[in-house]
Formats: sequence, C-alpha cells, structure tokens
Amino acid sequence: MAASLIDPTRAPVAFGQRAVPQLFEELQQPEAGRRLRALASLCDLMHDPERLYQAVNGGFLEQLKVLFKDEDPAVRTKTCELLHALTGHSVGRQALLSSSLLPPLSELLDDDSSSCRRNVHRVLNRLTLLPAGAEALLALVPKLMLKLRQEEEEEEEEEEEEEVQVLLLSTLSRCSRLDALPALASDGVSLLGRKLSHRSPNIRREAAAAMMALSVCEDGKQQVCEEAVLPVVVDLLQDEDIEVQANAAGVVMYTVIITTGKQQCLDLNVVPVLLDLVSKSKEEEEEKDKERKGRRKSLIMYSLRALTALAEAPHCRLLLLEQLPLLVRRSEAAEEDRDIRRAAQTAVRVVTWTP
Repeated sequence: MAASLIDPTRAPVAFGQRAVPQLFEELQQPEAGRRLRALASLCDLMHDPERLYQAVNGGFLEQLKVLFKDEDPAVRTKTCELLHALTGHSVGRQALLSSSLLPPLSELLDDDSSSCRRNVHRVLNRLTLLPAGAEALLALVPKLMLKLRQEEEEEEEEEEEEEVQVLLLSTLSRCSRLDALPALASDGVSLLGRKLSHRSPNIRREAAAAMMALSVCEDGKQQVCEEAVLPVVVDLLQDEDIEVQANAAGVVMYTVIITTGKQQCLDLNVVPVLLDLVSKSKEEEEEKDKERKGRRKSLIMYSLRALTALAEAPHCRLLLLEQLPLLVRRSEAAEEDRDIRRAAQTAVRVVTWTP
C-alpha cells in the first residue's frame, strides 16, 4: 500500500535539514533519471522558504553549473525550472546574481530545447525585478534583441512562443528603464515598433512599455520620430487594453517634448484623443479593481502631461483653450486624485500663460 503512494517522478526526500543536501548529492549521480527526480523534488522543496534559504546559503547553487551542459535536455530544462523557483524570492534572485551562474545560464538562450529556452527567459525576467538584476543583464540586451528578431522571423503563433516574446519584451523594458542605450544601439525602436501592431494584447502591452522606456532619452525620442512609430502609437491610445493605452500615452508624453515629436503628433490629430482620455472621469470613478484603477490613473497622468507639452505649440494652445473647462474641472475637483489634480493644474497654467 505504501509503495503505491511513491511518486516515481520524484526522488525520496530525507527528513528535516538533511533533505536539501541529500538531493544535491543525487544531482551528481551518473544516471539522468536520478538527476531528474532529484531536480523535481528540489523544485517542490523551494516552495518552503526554510528549504530555499538552506539551498541558497548552503553553497549549493554552484553545483548547478555542470547541469547546464548536461547531455539530457530534460535535465537542462529542469535545472532552469529549479532556478526559476529560486528566483521567485528576492533572496534567490540576489544569490543567483552573486554567483557565477549567469554567463553559462545565458548561453542556454541558444539551447536546442524550446522548453529550456523558455525557462531561461523566465529566470532572466525575474532577475530584472531587482535593479541590480536589470544592470547585470544590460550586457545581454543585444543578444536579447537578436532573439526577439528571431522570434519575429519564425512567426510562431503558438501560445508558448507568445509567452517567450512577452518575457523578452518585459526583460528588455526593465533593462531599458535603467539604460536605454544598449537597446537603441541594437535597432530597438524599429524592432519594437513592429511589435506594437501584434494581434496579442500581451505583446502589444510589453512592446509599448519597452518603447516608452526607450523614448525617455533624447536619442530615443529622435529615433521614435525617425522610424515613423508615432502613427501606430497614436492608434494604440484607443486600444481595448487600458495598459496598452497607458504605455502608448507614455510614449507620446516623452516624444512631444522635442519639436519633431510635437509636430508629428499634431499632424496625427492626437489632441482630441488625449482630451477624450482625460475626460473619462465617470469610468474612472466606477472602477473598482485597484490595479486597473492604477492603470487608468497612469493613463490620465500621461495624457495630461502630453497635453501640457503640446500646449507649447501655438496652434495646440488655441485648441486647448477651447477645452479649458475640462482641464479646470480636473484641476479643482475636491474628490480628484491629488496627482491628477496637480498635473491638471500644471496643464491649465501652461495653456493660459501669456507673455
């Protein structure tokens, strides 16, 4: 009866503090099956914070390096899955960054196994949750851009491939918030611009977020204008996904700081669209979901700041003077969010400014 309860895909787990050391000893066995079963049991144990701390602080991580070159793709895949479980906690992310595992791990981006590659992307994406992780991956940005281009050329429509693209874009976005230059030097604006029209809202969302990160610096603003990305971005202001809208508004907000960006956005008749987004107060008030409400706040804030920058153009200022009651209403309402009220007050000052 007891034998029937044993899971053949897992290695037996020792009691207490002996569990983690015993399983890492199993990883050194010559039989691939034993290594796989040990890895599966370790993945299960990493849900226990005490076992995770033991694995991290016991000096066991370096033992995984040899498994990155294991002949069995299932072992390589499961090893990356174990790292993904470890990086679900901040202490695990910090431990991986402090180890020597990152260079050999990044080599698995070219692994023959798609499952292994996907798990590598999951690990790298979690590392960028830490600023130190995003900084550590900046050197990898050119390679990540190349992988994104390869994903595009293969034109895979499977859900698994979509997940990889979303992870790639998210990782690139977080790295670019720290330093946009590596992505810009890798033709990032052009490549991300093509992703903005993808049929998947998840890919559009992450591509717009990455584009917003690239448009912060001067060079990024110029490239957004030169690569004719703004027509697609302005269309995304009316996307069905509110986070896509917010990220697109962020791109407009940064790009209209320069004269070329202002002119292109005005030619695209963006002002009525931005005003419409700012005026949707009723939807904002009815929003119950806290996370979605936060996204709507970002959308309104970015739209107000974009309008403020556009108001520096005489033609746009005339348009906004006609809509001044809307801006004043948002700047004075007592029930209005404080940040939105301040952004609206700034917009009113700029629109009504006279020499």
